[in-house]
Amino acid sequence: MITGIGVDLVEISRFERSLARSPRLLERLFSPGERSLPMRSLAERFAAKEAFTKALGGSDGVHWTEIEVTSETSGHPWLRLCGSTAAVVAHRGITAIHLSMTHEGGFAVAYVVAESADGSLP
Repeated sequence: MITGIGVDLVEISRFERSLARSPRLLERLFSPGERSLPMRSLAERFAAKEAFTKALGGSDGVHWTEIEVTSETSGHPWLRLCGSTAAVVAHRGITAIHLSMTHEGGFAVAYVVAESADGSLP
C-alpha cells in the first residue's frame, strides 16, 4: 500500500550556482560515487533525495550521503540506502521505494512513491 509520495523540481542553472557559491554542498549532499556526475545528473539526484524525504514525511534521521541514486543495468533508477537512513525506512515499515526522474529544458524533476505492507507509518 502507498504510504508516501514525494515530488521535487530543480532548476539546473540555479542548483549549479548554489554549488559554485558553497562548494562544500557537494560533499554534504552527495555520496562519493555521485560527486563526479554532470550537473544535470546531480540536479536530478538532488530532486530525488528531496522527493524521497517528502515521501517519508520528513527528514528526521535521514542523511543525504546515505541516499545514493543509482541505476539498474536497464537504466531504471533506484535509491540505495545505508546507515541511519536505511534504519529510518525500516522502522517506518517501508518495504519498497519507487523512483522516476528526468531532466528537460533546464529543469530536473523526481517523483518517489513509498510503499509498506499495511499502509501505515509508525
